[in-house]
Amino acid sequence: MKAAYINQTGPADCIVYGDLPQPEPKDGEVLVRVRAVSVNPVDTYIRNGANYWPLPMPFIVGCDLAGEVVARGPAADRFRVGDRVWGTNQGLMGRQGVFAEYCAIYQNWLYPTPPGVDDQTAAACALVGVTAHLGLFRAARLRVGESLFVNGGSGGVGAMVVQMAKAVGARVMATGGSDEKVAICRELGADLAVNYKTDDVVAALNQFAPAGVNVFWETQREPDFDRIVGCLSERGRVVLMAGRDARPPFPVGPFYVKECSLHGVVMFKASPDELRTCADDMNRWLADGRLRARISKVLPLSQAVEAHRLQEQNTLQKAGTLAGKIVLIPDGA
Repeated sequence: MKAAYINQTGPADCIVYGDLPQPEPKDGEVLVRVRAVSVNPVDTYIRNGANYWPLPMPFIVGCDLAGEVVARGPAADRFRVGDRVWGTNQGLMGRQGVFAEYCAIYQNWLYPTPPGVDDQTAAACALVGVTAHLGLFRAARLRVGESLFVNGGSGGVGAMVVQMAKAVGARVMATGGSDEKVAICRELGADLAVNYKTDDVVAALNQFAPAGVNVFWETQREPDFDRIVGCLSERGRVVLMAGRDARPPFPVGPFYVKECSLHGVVMFKASPDELRTCADDMNRWLADGRLRARISKVLPLSQAVEAHRLQEQNTLQKAGTLAGKIVLIPDGA
């Protein structure tokens, strides 16, 4: 089978597109014919040598996939051959990734793809969707009628946060780095969206939520906690999902006096049951149209090197050329 893989960690050029043996499903695994995969920043970190865990070599890159079950291993009884499925959390914790024509995946990491939802949409929503769900509902416990601010509402996770918060009846303010991205935030359902490069975000937020926002979702790698805490309500909650090496100053006094809380979200540490709770809600919202994918670029799997370069340009160099996900399709799929 064709796959995008590495034999050693390093820059995007380390990715090889070539032939690897088709895997055989083991106990509890199913074999999935891959129809679409998507790129996440964490894929590039791992490929570049982030020392989170040992990698099997050759290592197939990628976390998110959608496709159909074509075979079942022993004791795999959750899905039938022919079922359409999507999943995430592959290529993590030492598991092989998904940038390949076929993947053998433990059945508990897969979820049924709803009728009427295409594979590109399912793959594009996978990791970013479960990250948003874990942060909003397991961590911050967002409730109907509460207010939420998301710093970067047109990106991969940010777009999911906006839509999920609206799906449960919250009021949402979002920012974007261009007028186009501000328009995307509004299209996704944000009650208020502003350009963080040209507008006074704090002034707009104070008008949006005079008593402070209940939940502040930070997508940036270097949070400004003085600004964040100043924008929070009493018992406000902050969700962090990036900035592994960040060490910003923190206003302890104002934070604890407001009885606020701070939550870090790392989706690959969630259990299969926790992720299934996310997937159940996501499938319902995908089916009824309340959750939509933001896809910026669709490429063939053979262009995995270019996809990783483009992701890094936007994650690390802040190129601003993406307003959504990069999706890849196996050549000939």
